[in-house]
Amino acid sequence: MPLRALLLCVTALAAAVMAAALYGNARWNAGTTQLLNRLDAAQVRVPPSFFNAKELAGLPAPVKRYFEIVLKDGQPIITAVTLQHEGTLNMSETGASWKPFTSTQRVITRRPGFDWDARVMLWPGVPVRIHDAYIAGAGQLNAALFGLIPVASVADSAELSQAELMRFFAEAVWYPTALLPSQGVRWQAVDAETAIATLTDADISLSMRFHFGTDGLIDTFRAEARGRMVGDKTTIAPWEGRFWNDAERNGMRVPLEGEVAWVLPGGRKPYYRGQITTLRYEFATPSGDQPKP
Repeated sequence: MPLRALLLCVTALAAAVMAAALYGNARWNAGTTQLLNRLDAAQVRVPPSFFNAKELAGLPAPVKRYFEIVLKDGQPIITAVTLQHEGTLNMSETGASWKPFTSTQRVITRRPGFDWDARVMLWPGVPVRIHDAYIAGAGQLNAALFGLIPVASVADSAELSQAELMRFFAEAVWYPTALLPSQGVRWQAVDAETAIATLTDADISLSMRFHFGTDGLIDTFRAEARGRMVGDKTTIAPWEGRFWNDAERNGMRVPLEGEVAWVLPGGRKPYYRGQITTLRYEFATPSGDQPKP
């Protein structure tokens, strides 16, 4: 093929890929707006408006100590938070194929819900867009190459909904007032460093084990059974994660880095390693009105 013709073919192919990427991005963003509108519509009033240290009476010792460290008496209750992350995801079900990602996550604390909107770079210039969400009691997982070509789609199965609520619960260290008894969480003592927390949303009830480090902060979590997608099938496996690099944000102490893993017969398999780059909180007001971001 003559050089001129080859250059024309390459240019045309590059233009087609760019056009597909632009269209896919616009289509994905439109879908994101719809999900966020549904998420915000599911939000309900959060009583009380402020944390009162008196509600810690009777909690297991490590849980009480945790709240005394991360919250100050009178801390406004978090109603929503927008987080931005960056890190790497293991895109292989059996091996190790770590790819860089960036993401924006919107969380509503009552009723529990979130949408994680991620961009994972499979190869330079080739992104996969992912929505991982829990909205009004229903889980949802969608992934599309360039935001246009579907590669995964699972919605509103019982296993997925429970798994997504579990994710909300594990990540509540980023919005710690959501772990308070006044926000519906029940705590049960295990030992001096561990407690089991239970959360219920509609007909979904789940429990998770939290471990508290020597600094009194939550450093690990574990659920003995969580749904895991393998191909087009759901399997059940233990699921755990760890947090570190705590810092003060809006008067609260929250971890900024973490790792999440499956515990499989062949050993522990991490699949998420990331850090939070931005945290933007919204708080309850005395009247119960939810303030604008």
